[in-house]
Parts: sequence; structure tokens; C-alpha cells
Amino acid sequence: MPKYDYLIVGSGLFGATFAYKAKQSGKKVLVIDKRNHLGGNVYCENVEGINVHKYGAHIFHTNNKQVWDFVNSIVEFNRYTNSPVANYKGKLFNLPFNMNTFYQMWGVTTPAEAQAKIDEQKTEAVAALNGRDPANLEEQALTLVGKDIFEKLIKEYTEKQWGRNCKDLPAFIIKRLPVRMTFDNNYFNDRFQGIPIGGYNKLIEGLLAGVECHTGIDFFVEYKDRWHDIADKLVYTGAIDEYFGYSLGKLDWRTVSFKTRVVDTPNFQGNAVVNYTSHDKPYTRIIEHKHFEMFGQSVYECPKTVISEEYSTEYKDGMEPYYPVNTSRNNQLAEKYRDLASSEKNVLFGGRLGQYKYFDMAPIIEQVLNIKDF
Repeated sequence: MPKYDYLIVGSGLFGATFAYKAKQSGKKVLVIDKRNHLGGNVYCENVEGINVHKYGAHIFHTNNKQVWDFVNSIVEFNRYTNSPVANYKGKLFNLPFNMNTFYQMWGVTTPAEAQAKIDEQKTEAVAALNGRDPANLEEQALTLVGKDIFEKLIKEYTEKQWGRNCKDLPAFIIKRLPVRMTFDNNYFNDRFQGIPIGGYNKLIEGLLAGVECHTGIDFFVEYKDRWHDIADKLVYTGAIDEYFGYSLGKLDWRTVSFKTRVVDTPNFQGNAVVNYTSHDKPYTRIIEHKHFEMFGQSVYECPKTVISEEYSTEYKDGMEPYYPVNTSRNNQLAEKYRDLASSEKNVLFGGRLGQYKYFDMAPIIEQVLNIKDF
């Protein structure tokens, strides 16, 4: 008889939340992770008293009160509000696109003036299409916000992110570009937003409290062919194509690398997130981690700071996959893998890698909370 009800591969938010719910239901669970720590990409390292988001900035946001209440039942979240700044060749612009942005871009001071400027530039872009739908990201963006915003705040940043010309990227990537005619720098529209007090490790530790966990374990080396002897069911949160031995071909991913360093100043850039939207900087953004959890005078009570330059690159074997690449080829291939996955008996595929879909954190937790039978 198997020793466990569930073997969970991966201790990110899907795996950790599933383990928590399964344990609550009286199930015996084993969690394994190939990394030397728990938490997947939300893992934090404490450096100089600062919780450093080792795998990039993670900002929790949701409109779902059930999800918000759930995570706050594990650890209290703070009041952090994501208000990124864009740096284009030394000039600063507020994000998302709002009245502050339009004032900085054109000097306009009223919504009517801003809308007139956008409409003027959109009209030119729509006319150039000559009645057809936008065929790529560049055409789509130009018809939404016009030339100035596209060229300074979208074009080069997006090309750095995806490693492709905007004319070679699908239009749907930017279909819902937010434009606000208010002076509002809050990036998200969601009602609830914040960072766990004490960092994301507190959330993961709370979810996995009392659960047997082992790190540094490669599922494919140690368990793939014998997991049925270990557990009744498998929860797999790794890459879906890897699970099937790449039998249909490899899916494409984008990945991110970081150059993180301690800076001998209490306040490097005055904001947690600054996007660099031109090609003259090779990184896409700089994260200053202390601003996620330190506010006001407390920023200066910590004499040093930690910053991470973020570089977006094409995935190669041995790297950490981050973002699905939503080309038609990848979407069709992923659907074929999902069909295979649906036929796997007693196996649940979860998370961004296991489903080959981009998810924010809250929808991942919501997926698990909506599972009725553990």
C-alpha cells in the first residue's frame, strides 16, 4: 500500500496551497522540490535585514475576498501598493498610463486634453490599417494609445521582454492596455493588494506547516517511474512537456536572470519597481526590495539597500522557465500536451508550468480553493 495520499512535485503556491488543503482534509502528503528551498518563485532571501525576492518581484493582488481572507489567515499582509515608474532615457513616467503619465508626456492637465491627444494619435494609426484588424502588437498598441506612448513606454521594453520585434508579436498580448483619465498610479485595479509581513517565506511556511517536505529532490531521477508505490495520487507542478519526455516537442519559454547587489545607501531609487523602457539599458527593470515592506522613515532606519537588475532572455536547457511564449505554435502544442495530461490517471497538473499558462498568484490559489474533493 502507498504510504501517502498525495505526492506533490513542487512547493510553489499551487503545490503548497494544495498540500495545506489536503492536510486539512486529513490526507497524508509528501512535498518534494528540486531546488534547495521551498516556495518556488516566491522564495525570499534575507540580505541586510531585507527580504529579497530572489526570483523577481511578486506583488499579491486580487478582487476575490475569499482568496484574500485565506492568505491573511496564514500570514497578515501589509498595505503595499504597486506604483511602478518608467525610465525612458533618463525621463520618468508614472505607470500605468494615467493623467500623471500624460502630463509628463505632453504637459496636458485635464482629461479632455489628454483624450484629445490620444485620439489624435490613434486616428492616424487606425487610418493606416485601412479597415483591417491590427495584425501584431505594434499595430494594436498604436491603435490604443498612439505613437508617443508606444515608442517611449511600450516598444523597446516589450522587445527586451520577449526578445522579438513588436511586429512579430501577436496583437492579443496588449489587447487590454489600461488607460486611466485620473491621477492614479496604482498599477492594479484589484480591491486587495499587499505583501506578506515578513516576506513570502512566511506564507509558504504557514501553508506547509506539519507537511513532510524534502528539497533537492529531482522527481524524474527519483520518483517518475515509481511514484505509484509512494502515493495514491500525484500533483505535478513542473513543466508539462518535460513530464511527457518532450514526446511531442519542446515548448518555448522566456526566462529571467538577475544581478543582485547590496548598495551602501538607504534609498537607491525611491520606488520598488522602475522599468527601463529603452534599449540603451540591457535590463528591463530594477527592483529595490526594501520598498515592498519598508515605508516612510523605516526606509532610512535600514542603512543599506538591495537592488536587482532584471534581464529577460530566451530559455535554454538548465535555466528556470518563467513565461509561456504565446505563439500559435506553442499554443497548439500546449493543447496537445493538455490532452495527454487529461488522460493521466490520478495525476493533477497545476501551476504556470504544469498548465503552460500565465497566472498571477491569486488565481493559482483560487484554483486550489475551488477543488472540492481532496
